Amino acid sequence: MFSTSKIKSVDFYRKIPRDLTEASLSGAGLSLVAALSMMFLFGMELSNYLTVSTSTAVIVDKSSDGDFLRIDFNISFPALSCEFASVDVSDILGTNRLNITKTIRKFSIDPDLRPTGAEFHSGPISHHIKHGDEVDEEPVDGSVPLTAQNFDTYSHIHQILVVNFFAPWCYWSNRLKPAWEKTAKTIRERYDPELDGRILLGKVDCTQEPDLCRRHHIQGYPSIRIFRKGSDVRDDHGHHDHESYHGDRDEDSLVKTMEALVAAIPVESQKLALEGKSENMTQNAKRPAPLTGGCRIEGYVRVKKVPGNLIISARSGAHSFDSTQMNMSHVISNLSFGRKIAPRVMSDVKRLIPYLGGSHDRLNGRSFINHRDLGANVTIEHYLQIVKTEVITRGSHKLVEEYEYTAHSSLAQSVYVPVTKFHFELSPMQVLITENPKSFSHFITNVCAIIGGVFTVAGILDSILHNTIRMMKKVELGKNF
Repeated sequence: MFSTSKIKSVDFYRKIPRDLTEASLSGAGLSLVAALSMMFLFGMELSNYLTVSTSTAVIVDKSSDGDFLRIDFNISFPALSCEFASVDVSDILGTNRLNITKTIRKFSIDPDLRPTGAEFHSGPISHHIKHGDEVDEEPVDGSVPLTAQNFDTYSHIHQILVVNFFAPWCYWSNRLKPAWEKTAKTIRERYDPELDGRILLGKVDCTQEPDLCRRHHIQGYPSIRIFRKGSDVRDDHGHHDHESYHGDRDEDSLVKTMEALVAAIPVESQKLALEGKSENMTQNAKRPAPLTGGCRIEGYVRVKKVPGNLIISARSGAHSFDSTQMNMSHVISNLSFGRKIAPRVMSDVKRLIPYLGGSHDRLNGRSFINHRDLGANVTIEHYLQIVKTEVITRGSHKLVEEYEYTAHSSLAQSVYVPVTKFHFELSPMQVLITENPKSFSHFITNVCAIIGGVFTVAGILDSILHNTIRMMKKVELGKNF
């Protein structure tokens, strides 16, 4: 067995008897400074150990979320009617989807973007609208011309007023005109306006009565509106809530529709129009007309991960639009790509990586308003470049997968009907941000290095200071050394 003295011989830290040591003020001061330095450097090292460090790499997009990209949006158009607002998607591979309705919701809004009612339902996608045969016959004038001066008078006299808002230059208005006038003549003969008074067919030339058409939010020609006397009378200037007719436009279909409207009202009754309607064959042809001229469109679409376009415009297969009167001004409440990220997750991501998420919703809250100072036929385009970003935590757990984008917007005049276009293009590369774990052993090593290093440096400084003071005292005493 080893004796105690032999074991003591390997002691690295041999002790000096306390009686042989000498304390000094300079040594005490350096000791306090060294202790404070150790505490400060230890705190800095601990903070660095607890701080999350990440590494960023740019790699080829792995498309872990599939071949399709989801686009969520909430956009308000103060001057685009929900009646004709259409959301279309196209891409360079030839995909062309028009008037998407399954994942889209529309709400009528006023010029101040306030909602004016419940969700606006466009109804089922209409079939090919049937028109009357175009034959050269003697023109018939059966409908009553209406103006801003006599419109309210007629709407208060007759139980039902059906109005054709048209434009003489419109192809579809001219196709409707013969059947409309013949229908008006037939209905006038069957239900004399003077004796019966239940129904009257009128017409409004929107090129001659722009204010009247604007008052009823007419944006497409021809627009057939059905006004019911006393039904939901509004307070502003006696306007009536009304319906739009989107059915066939041949004489037989129009006459049957008018007959169905009249059938609900007894001849001797002079009361308000009944709310119950017996129009089974025209159920899908008649829809509520928009109360205001604006529309908020919200929802989502799924697109392929190739360059493409999201287009919002006025669209109809049987209406014409005056491109000089179309205003595609809009306010973007939300436009984002990919899966929705919970606010709590996004706050965690921003805490770990402060610069991330700044371009996730770059266009949110932006307004693009055409005040007509640029003239008519103004299309508003947005060019978006999208980059995918993934954040991987230290446990190989995917914290977030988001799409950030840059946006460049412009206003351009065109000879076509103005639209709002979002041209998007995805980068083939993605940004991969990985959280790097820190070694605890490395932390302990650094702490030991701090304590040992400060202690050693302080000892050297103390030795230098002590010897310097001794030398100065010897010089003062005149000693030779």
